[in-house]
Amino acid sequence: MLKQLKKQDKGFTIIEVMIVLAIAGLILLIVFLAVPALQRNSRNTQRKSDIGALLAAWQEYVNNNGGTLPGAGASPAFATNAKLGYYTTPANISVVVWTANVAGPNDIDKVVFYEKGKCTVPSQTGGTANLVGAGSTRSVAATYTIEQGGGTLLDVCQDS
Repeated sequence: MLKQLKKQDKGFTIIEVMIVLAIAGLILLIVFLAVPALQRNSRNTQRKSDIGALLAAWQEYVNNNGGTLPGAGASPAFATNAKLGYYTTPANISVVVWTANVAGPNDIDKVVFYEKGKCTVPSQTGGTANLVGAGSTRSVAATYTIEQGGGTLLDVCQDS
């Protein structure tokens, strides 16, 4: 009886290798698409947290100074006590007296505080921060800009 030798196949076929590479490519594509969105959302969350800290610092300044509002101009004194993560330089924070024509800073590194300002829509508004000047003497509104997908910016208004 003749012994038949069985051919032992070792290794992978080209189809199996191509399937593995295609799956790895899809996973990498998903990761590279998700990471920038996660980073953008993290920066936006830090900005919102900083605004909350700055609004609290504003109220603390007003309470500690007998109701006196911080002066208008760059590098406000109240911002030095706030613990910030994104807006690290006080030069990016400015205080202005509320005016009828208010536009958001449209710059992701700037924050503008409006004395006696009140937000009409205290959330994302889509281009400009809507403010009214009907706030009390101690009220303040802050406008800042956050990032959206596709590289677009959105002005946001938040008040105390």
